Order: sequence, then structure tokens, then C-alpha cells
Amino acid sequence: MKSILRYKRGLAILNDFKKARVLVIGDLVMDHFIWGKVRRISPEAPVPVVEVNSESLMLGGAANVVNNIHSLGGKVIVCGVIGRDEMGKNLVHELRTKGISSDGVIVEEKRPTSVKTRVIAHSQQVVRFDRENKEKIHLDTMKNIMDYTKDKINSVDAIVISDYAKGVISEELVEEVITLAKKRGKPVAVDPKVSHFDYYKYATIVTPNNDEASQASGIDIENNKGNKSLLRAGEMLLNKIGSDAVLITRGEHGMSLFESNGEITHIPTVAKEVYDVSGAGDTVIGTVALAIASGASFKEAAVVSNFAAGVVVGKVGTATVTPEEMKNAIKDGLSAKKLR
Repeated sequence: MKSILRYKRGLAILNDFKKARVLVIGDLVMDHFIWGKVRRISPEAPVPVVEVNSESLMLGGAANVVNNIHSLGGKVIVCGVIGRDEMGKNLVHELRTKGISSDGVIVEEKRPTSVKTRVIAHSQQVVRFDRENKEKIHLDTMKNIMDYTKDKINSVDAIVISDYAKGVISEELVEEVITLAKKRGKPVAVDPKVSHFDYYKYATIVTPNNDEASQASGIDIENNKGNKSLLRAGEMLLNKIGSDAVLITRGEHGMSLFESNGEITHIPTVAKEVYDVSGAGDTVIGTVALAIASGASFKEAAVVSNFAAGVVVGKVGTATVTPEEMKNAIKDGLSAKKLR
């Protein structure tokens, strides 16, 4: 990483986060956690009996991207959809508690707020169940999203499209957002869903994980040393989307950045311990967008986001990263030799 990011440059990018402003458009989710312990197996079925100790609510989906950008010190605004229900109220409350405007949060009648409930025992996820409506949002709702985007586009430095396939992100919406952003010279970073890959044409950067990249390219990515399958998949996705860059996140194998200029950069993982990967993709896309909005190159943004992901997977639940944690991660991740 010596030639990609020096310690002082990393700190400079982090310091500029507080000047950057990012608009996040996507599927808002309320993450509901039930925490407990397992002491026995149910006599009714071969499943653990969880003795519940507590419950908590956290911002999830696109709202977790918002939370990550906020936690890193960036200025963030959000546009998405909730239902007229208790979980929708909770989501708005969580945003406002953090000082994040909910002006772009649109209520769609008769549509439930998306909720993911995870049961956690001894730091391990026992089960997850989802309550949601994946049907496309109404045309009026999409128009409201575009009106909000047009109103805010000149005041932001980058846009994130956070696609959880819950009905907000459509081909028409993405095309309009990317067209508008290009006219204004604003980069668009996309956290994709496999079934929607055709939507993201001409986005600035797309960040699929290894499985998503495999499915979208039709190439089974192997993790051998030469890894020609990874190279073919990255090249295919670049050509398919027509983006400036594709960043494939590969878990314990780190990240691989493919740029339209033909450059390929492999970045090894820096995670010391992995407790929970929930929301790690949100951390990556949020950090990438903030870094690009702060003037970082694609390579620098990838390395910085790799450090952020290394921190967040060491936490349980839908977690975020602070600037102080990032400073420590970068310092620990770069040897004294590399700091010179």
C-alpha cells in the first residue's frame, strides 16, 4: 500500500471528510436486534431457546450508509421511503437524534417500513426475519425523490445509490439520477444488487461483493493465487456498466479495484477479528463516497474504505466507524517503513 496511500495523505483525506457533503438515495431499513443467551435446546424442535435480555433499534440499509457517513464526520442528507407506522417513526427519530435531516424521507401510504429483525446470542446471529414490501414505489413517490434530488444536487459533492432491492431503486430512477449527476459533475457511487446490475450504467463507481460480482458477470470467481477468474469478472463488469471503476469487496481476501484506464489494484484485508459482517458494505460505500467527495483518487478511496471495513467487522450489529478509529486503523495498518 506504500505507493497508494501514505499516513499523512490518509489523515488529510480523513480531515477533509468534515467538508464533504453526500446525498444518499436508497432503501431505508430499520434494524431490530434482540439480544439474549442460549442455555438449552427446545424440547419442541432441535432449535436453541434464546432467553431475551434486551432489544435495540439501529439504522439499516441506506439509513446505515447515512449513519456511517455521519459517524465519519461527513455532512449527509438522505432520500428514501418509509411507511406510516411505528418503525417509520422510529427511523425518523433515530435520524433526528443524530442531527440528520429527515426532509427527504417520504411516507408512502399502505407501505410498511422495511424491518430486519436479528436474534443475537453470545455475539452470534441465531436467526433473522424480514418484514417488508419489495414492490416498486408509486410513480408519485419516485417523482418526489427526483424533485428532492434536483433541489439538493448543487449543494452536494457526491451521491450514493444504496440498493437493497426493497422497491425504491428502479431503472428509471437510477438513469435520471446518473444523468442529472453527470450534468452537474457529481460522482455517483452505487452499492448494487445483482438483479439490478443493468440499472447502473455509467455510474462513477460500483462496489459489489465477491458473490455479487460472480453472479453479475456469470463468472465463478475463485480465490486461487493467479485468480484469472477475478480479473475476467472485473473487466466484464467494467465493460457491462461503463463505469469509471468497479471495487469488488472480497472479505478475508481484501478488495480488488478495476479502473476504466486498465489499472487493477489488489488491496489485502486489514481486519484483525471478524465478529459480524452485517452492514460492512454500507461502511464501504459510505467511506468510498466520502473519500471521493474529499478529493481522493479511486485507489486512495478504496484503501481508506478497506480500513473502515476492517474496523466495522470487528463489532457486533449494524456498526459504524469514528474518525479516531480510522486514524488508529491507518496508523496500525501502515508500518513505520511505509510512513516515511
